Amino acid sequence: QVQLVESGGGLVQPGGSLRLSCSVSGGTDSPYVMGWFRQASGNEREFVATISRSGGIASVADSVKGRFTISRDLDKTTVYLQMNSLKPEDTAVYYCAASLVFAEQSVSYPYWGRGTTVTVSS
Repeated sequence: QVQLVESGGGLVQPGGSLRLSCSVSGGTDSPYVMGWFRQASGNEREFVATISRSGGIASVADSVKGRFTISRDLDKTTVYLQMNSLKPEDTAVYYCAASLVFAEQSVSYPYWGRGTTVTVSS
């Protein structure tokens, strides 16, 4: 059973930074492709970033490109999302997800964390 636990969310002012973490445990196919998705109130869940099993390939959504960076530890058990220059429209619940394929579609991710809330407001 793959377990994902996110942390690092909170309240931050516009222009500020946060780093989200996702701890991955369990499963027999690790390391997994890891992704971050977000869902704002009233909106559908959307892709934010993904990183390959080795950490050598990453992709981020156009809406956060240049501001957000995804990375993972060398032991592949923790994935991070560094978020800089945050905007009010970044406010959402952020979810960590694991997959066996490198993809930007949420349907490709069978394993999900419970999410951590990020609020960007002055």
